[in-house]
Amino acid sequence: MTVHQLSVFIENKSGALVRVLRLLKQANIQLIASTIADTADFGICRIICSQPEKACDVLKEAGVAVSLCEVFAVELDDRPGKAADAIELFASEGISIAYLYSFLLNGKGVLIFRTDNPGKAAEVIVANGLGVIEEKDLSRLL
Repeated sequence: MTVHQLSVFIENKSGALVRVLRLLKQANIQLIASTIADTADFGICRIICSQPEKACDVLKEAGVAVSLCEVFAVELDDRPGKAADAIELFASEGISIAYLYSFLLNGKGVLIFRTDNPGKAAEVIVANGLGVIEEKDLSRLL
């Protein structure tokens, strides 16, 4: 019910992000979604891609600080308020969202998020009939 996400730690300096993206390009890995959260000295680039395990290996071999984790990818109708409705379901069950990013694709909204309680989040997803994108489904996003 989850997808793998790369968390790449990148120095806040010119060329650092380009290096990561170039390594993925050379390995023929397609980015599906990404976001960057920054501090004064470094950023965390979170990436959903076509081949997350391979991407993680490629980056580690190049000396890039990277980790792989599981996140939820919930698919929603592209209508105002659908993201709020979905997040409210988790909040009403006491589930915290550590971070979230979203995008529109093929007429659907996609919420990518990590939570402090993945087991309970999975129960909420099933109980409420929320659509999820799983690892095996990523190819349809390309």
